[in-house]
Amino acid sequence: MRDFLIAGNWKLNGSSAANEALIAGIVAGVPGGSGFSLLVCPPYPYVAAVAAQVAGSAVSVGAQNVSEHESGAYTGEVAASMLADIGCEYVIVGHSERRAIYGESSFQVAAKFQAAQAAGIVPILCVGETLEEREAGTTESVVDYQLGAVLDAAGIGAFARAVVAYEPVWAIGTGMTATPEQAQDVHKHIRAQLSAKDAGIAAGVQILYGGSMKGENAAGLLAMPDIDGGLIGGASLKAKDFLAIAEAAAQS
Repeated sequence: MRDFLIAGNWKLNGSSAANEALIAGIVAGVPGGSGFSLLVCPPYPYVAAVAAQVAGSAVSVGAQNVSEHESGAYTGEVAASMLADIGCEYVIVGHSERRAIYGESSFQVAAKFQAAQAAGIVPILCVGETLEEREAGTTESVVDYQLGAVLDAAGIGAFARAVVAYEPVWAIGTGMTATPEQAQDVHKHIRAQLSAKDAGIAAGVQILYGGSMKGENAAGLLAMPDIDGGLIGGASLKAKDFLAIAEAAAQS
């Protein structure tokens, strides 16, 4: 049985004071019970401070991006070993905003995935389609291409130490949300693609939904058999909203 993972992607938000208050609220309000875990992914400058604040709690810390390079003349980049050194346990790779705004290719994402794992960090691999791709009926082929680039580079065995996040790009920050059934269809497809390589590994991979999950819709999404949590954007910036999703996970 897979546990739920509720991961907060803070994006380009936060300050030392605001982060301290947010984490204090989240740590104090973690629901009782088992079968779920919580993760927060602040901007780079705050990872170490947040990691120190959550130490000993039920909350883990991750980063939002990582370099595919370990060291060298790459101004502004951050290596996976550096993130591990300051307490980072997870890192998001291939987020749709990184792909669209910064032009990251699926091959570069695969390299980042491997760099994270080499440093002992669990990569959260994001895959998903735009509105145009969904309307064209190419959702599965888009997801297959993005997933396939990592499978080709790292192999199915790497997914025993990874998380996948399905993020319909058309539902990120738009207020639109895939129905539980729409999301489940894609999650089931992703698991089937992994299962074709190794059924045992596929059965254990957590697949998160990353398209505007909120307290009001979390229970319905988490009730689906192949949805194992959420990659949360805006709702992760307020302790009350984030904890409402955590509560839905605790009760599912």
